Amino acid sequence: MTADTRQPIVHDKVAALAALRAAFGDRVTDNATIREQHGNTLSEVANQPPDLVVFPKSTEEVAEIVRCCRSAGAPIIPFGTGTSFEGHVNAPLGGVSIDLSRLKSIVAVHEEDLQCVVEAGVTREELNRFVRDLGLFFPIDPGADASLGGMAATRASGTNAVRYGTMKDNVLAMTVVLPDGRIARIGGRARKSAAGYDLVRLMIGSEGTLGIITELTLRLYGLPEEMAAGICAFPSVKAACDTVISTIQLGIPIARIELLDEVQVRACNAYAALELPEQPILCVEFHGSPVGVRDQIERFAEIAGDCGGSDMQWAVEPERRSALWRARHNAYWAARGLRPGAKGISTDICVPISHLAACVAETKADAAASGLIAPIVGHVGDGNFHCLPLVDMDDPTEVAIGRAFVDRLVRRALAYGGTSTGEHGIGQSNMKYLELEFDEPALDMMRAVKQALDPDNLMNPGKIVRMPASAL
Repeated sequence: MTADTRQPIVHDKVAALAALRAAFGDRVTDNATIREQHGNTLSEVANQPPDLVVFPKSTEEVAEIVRCCRSAGAPIIPFGTGTSFEGHVNAPLGGVSIDLSRLKSIVAVHEEDLQCVVEAGVTREELNRFVRDLGLFFPIDPGADASLGGMAATRASGTNAVRYGTMKDNVLAMTVVLPDGRIARIGGRARKSAAGYDLVRLMIGSEGTLGIITELTLRLYGLPEEMAAGICAFPSVKAACDTVISTIQLGIPIARIELLDEVQVRACNAYAALELPEQPILCVEFHGSPVGVRDQIERFAEIAGDCGGSDMQWAVEPERRSALWRARHNAYWAARGLRPGAKGISTDICVPISHLAACVAETKADAAASGLIAPIVGHVGDGNFHCLPLVDMDDPTEVAIGRAFVDRLVRRALAYGGTSTGEHGIGQSNMKYLELEFDEPALDMMRAVKQALDPDNLMNPGKIVRMPASAL
């Protein structure tokens, strides 16, 4: 496939700045520090800042910005909280970053229907604080306090997905600003529909390349009567993974089941002053009635024991449960602490659950043979895990070793019938793997959708699928 060499129509930064400042005043900036903050900052992907950053307050303002950018030929990069790993918010061709953080309204909560309507800048923690007193919660938990618009755009997942699904399962409707500046309202509040193409699912995971999500209608859930979290240590990652496989195959309704290998546990202990056993561990959580939770705990403990697991350590009190999950959510920063100055090459493969144990074990052996410090964590109830090789980016030899390791990891996952990304998305860094994962007709379908909705390639260009020069 020809590389993405298309350039947007003439990009007139001066015209864009003048037009935007006339409309939005001091909510437009070309300050170098703010621009850099709106490029990739979390992973090893190089920072590519936009030319301008603008802060709208409504869907209508977003549409006005899009129309202005289109007139000036300026690329458009939506920005939520900047917590994605794969370079989604970079501006490789320059352009305007549209920061949606001021779209903060929780428009409506429909308690009886277990639904809510929120603007895209609302974060998951803000929503959960708002609905908690109503006995409700939104379960998708990618770790970071990401914006709900960004979570939809990247098809986010996280620790609760094994029970509650991912963003694609929990978005009913949305408002989208299209590349030509029109505002489209897609989906609806009915729990199911067979009307036309599923445009909501098309937009979920589109990473800002087809339009800008400004409002969402989400599913909510009743707060469980009881939640119990626990940890169990294992003699090997294979034993831990075998426990996961048996738990899922037996249909135990587990809410969370997360793997930390012994390298990651050591990192968490050092980072958060914990005293976890430095062995592979599973962090689990069960939701339901007190009787149901006790039954689930007993069944899981029996499976874990048969696989060589230690006695479970349980926490029911909210404070103790929160402390346990804070350690898991801080895993990325804890891992970085194992090698100060190094950066982690983010990975996100997902395999069928039956191949989980083999894939994790082979990955650990590969890391050891490569001489890499590469802790592993995973949403293993879905077959999804992250391995983070820590690499000195100033050492070309080491960078080559790290990237070759990641390449083998992705190819291993694909050979097992898996995917290059379970939840992070494609962005910039996984584009080359999309071409391994899908055949040319499937890639052509993706290009056709992009070309139909965004013929000038202004919406987050250089992300997801490579467009041929002939598409101009």
